[in-house]
Amino acid sequence: HYLDIFRKSLEEPEKLWAEVGSVLDWYTPWTKVLDNTDEPFTKWFVGGELNACYNAVDRHVLTGKGNKVALIHDSPVTNSIRKVTYKELHEKVSKLAGVLVSNGVKMGDRVVIYMPLIPETIIAMLATVRIGAIHSVVFGGFAARELCVRIDHATPKVIIAASCGIEPNKIIRYKDILNEALAACTDKPRKCIIFQRRNVECCPLTPGMDIDWDEALEASQPHPCVPVESNHPLYILYTSGTTGQPKGVVRPTGSHLATLAWSMKAIYNMDSDKDVWWAASDMGWVVGHSYICYGPLCAAVTAVMYEGKPDRTPHPGQYFRVIQEHRVSGIFTAPTALRVIRRADQFLQIGGNYSTKSLKYLFVAGEHCDHETKLWAEKAFKVPILNHWWQTETGHAITANCVGLGHSVKPPKFSAGLPVPGYDVRIIGEDGLECSPGEQGRIVIKLPLPPGNMSTLYKDTQRFLELYFKKYPGFYDTMDAGYRDENGYIYVTARDDDIINVAGHRLSTAALEDVVLSHPDVADAAVIGVPEFTKGDIPLCLYVLKPGVTKEEEIVNEELVKLVRKLIGPIAAMKLCVPVSALPRTRSGKIARKSLADLARNKAVKISGTIEDPTVYKEIKAALQKVGYAKAAPDPQ
Repeated sequence: HYLDIFRKSLEEPEKLWAEVGSVLDWYTPWTKVLDNTDEPFTKWFVGGELNACYNAVDRHVLTGKGNKVALIHDSPVTNSIRKVTYKELHEKVSKLAGVLVSNGVKMGDRVVIYMPLIPETIIAMLATVRIGAIHSVVFGGFAARELCVRIDHATPKVIIAASCGIEPNKIIRYKDILNEALAACTDKPRKCIIFQRRNVECCPLTPGMDIDWDEALEASQPHPCVPVESNHPLYILYTSGTTGQPKGVVRPTGSHLATLAWSMKAIYNMDSDKDVWWAASDMGWVVGHSYICYGPLCAAVTAVMYEGKPDRTPHPGQYFRVIQEHRVSGIFTAPTALRVIRRADQFLQIGGNYSTKSLKYLFVAGEHCDHETKLWAEKAFKVPILNHWWQTETGHAITANCVGLGHSVKPPKFSAGLPVPGYDVRIIGEDGLECSPGEQGRIVIKLPLPPGNMSTLYKDTQRFLELYFKKYPGFYDTMDAGYRDENGYIYVTARDDDIINVAGHRLSTAALEDVVLSHPDVADAAVIGVPEFTKGDIPLCLYVLKPGVTKEEEIVNEELVKLVRKLIGPIAAMKLCVPVSALPRTRSGKIARKSLADLARNKAVKISGTIEDPTVYKEIKAALQKVGYAKAAPDPQ
């Protein structure tokens, strides 16, 4: 089944994607499925007109699914569970759309959304696209500086924000952060619509600028959906890795919604009438856009929004409780979450009190999933753990185990799956030639990219062309390294900056971390390359011990060095190991390795607004100094 569809996607793309496009409702049919006359600015479903909100909400109400639960907001941080039906979504979204229109927002205008993981965030997104405007969701809890940069770049007519968000043991006052950002902005919005989280904390409103969400909805008339052309931007999402200038990924409407709705079944095997889906992410990331909001809503699959942590809110059994309570059948999460649960509840003293029998699959993406964690999670959740790989730029998976297309749920160890239909994945070596199976190279994708990928970078066409298409003409450069095996499975070894060069040998930090994490006393680890006189780079390992381990530091260090020597070989030359109490992780779970490598090299480190706990750097600097690095480094700011 998969092979037929995959072949069709490369040989007869118009035919396959026309079938996929028909899963949506269109006001005006397209005149052309694919227009690739101006590659890489590929257009899909040209001339077709549709509305994203209509496809996510209205059409389900019209076909009698109004009382079906669209979203389950499960929020241990506020101790509440709230179920939102399509009917309630429709009512609130169309009224909020009316509020936006009455404040001057029209087709093509931008609306910045700065909110936590609550149904109102999705209501704000849908209200924006209902009138043909373009949303840019900024991750709640980004610092004022990060928010200001995005507001200045997107120039929104209106900003929609919530009074606050909640982290374990602290309230984050979004409104204060917004006020600080606006004070520094050169381009100010006309109005801010503020959703007061009355069950948590309200904030003072600025007269003349702020509108109270509840009052505005009360007074508003519902607004109908506005049709837009298929290639009209749905949203702008700013992605990390931004040096100075923000990198705003622009997503086209029709092709993205069609592939997402199709992928809910094809990749994740979720059915509208019987499955409950849970993407454990945040609305500020691409996973939240694709698989908390648009994918499940367009496919009419009930989606869980979980406002909490894998542990600490209040205990590490929460994932198991959510599965049991809402009969979840598919989960998408970052491997970090599984590592956190394993660290806190390895023998399932808490998690074991819940049943996971409704669960069919657990999908992971976003970073490397080490084998120890995978094996533990398969036992703990009693389902296959399936890795897949994609990027903010692509909007959905590039490689996956497409269970809906009959892929094996026992893929080869460490693989990221097979190419998803539409992705002609190639591995290219340093010499520019294609690599043979097993040979590592740069992962690129032959153009045209399938529907649903970004259409450009906002206000930065030149950078779009240079960054993604210049190095390998005719291909999209994923900037990831990896290889393919003889059965076609793709292995993503590392982003290029996760490779260290030890005496001319390229080593993946992920492979070294895997080995370190297999040590029974280690809970978390980061390996970075640090400069060394003879070898160029050598690996340095920062690790976190499991709670209750009393072994001497020297003994653990020696065991880790031996383990790496045994499993990777002496070539790794890993001799430097330092225990720390925590590592800097972003809220989406990635370790900020580059900042650690820079710190070790005495470079100034600017702490990113996405780091969950910025205080960890102080201890890490001292730890690095203990082994002779970061001696002259300024304190990370």
